[in-house]
Amino acid sequence: MSILLRNIIRFILLLLLQVFVLNKILVHQLVNPYLYMLFILALPFNLPRPALMLLGLLMGLSLDTFMNTMGMHAAACVLVAYLRPFIINILSPQGGFETTQKTPSMTSMGVSQFLIYAAILVFLHHTVYFLLEVFGFGNPLYLLLKVLLSTAASLFLIVLYELLFYSKK
Repeated sequence: MSILLRNIIRFILLLLLQVFVLNKILVHQLVNPYLYMLFILALPFNLPRPALMLLGLLMGLSLDTFMNTMGMHAAACVLVAYLRPFIINILSPQGGFETTQKTPSMTSMGVSQFLIYAAILVFLHHTVYFLLEVFGFGNPLYLLLKVLLSTAASLFLIVLYELLFYSKK
């Protein structure tokens, strides 16, 4: 299957899974698992930054349309798409990632580097999104707890996705 077709299918499935399943999960108003941003995290390594940002905007606006959140997901997704190449460059070994796969995954990056990569970008996404949602620092402990718990839940789902759909070669 071509990379383009795989990414189109991933976009649609992650969007539908987020809208119709994961948005129904809310634990004490603190845990909001967001798996849809895995679409941005799993795009090919060599995709140029403007294309990443455009795809992030498309994913964010699609989710904003379904959830009526007025651009909050779009803002968080564009930030993640913008920062993604920096994080990959920081985490890559000196010669770059030498793999046959062209997308970030536990197989191509290694488990620890992929977890660091995903954790940084998920944490940044959640921080921006929840700051825009709360729109202030009125209760910073609540905000921090919500960001940390939602990040942990999202990372759990990302690792579960990786274990289910990527095999160790």
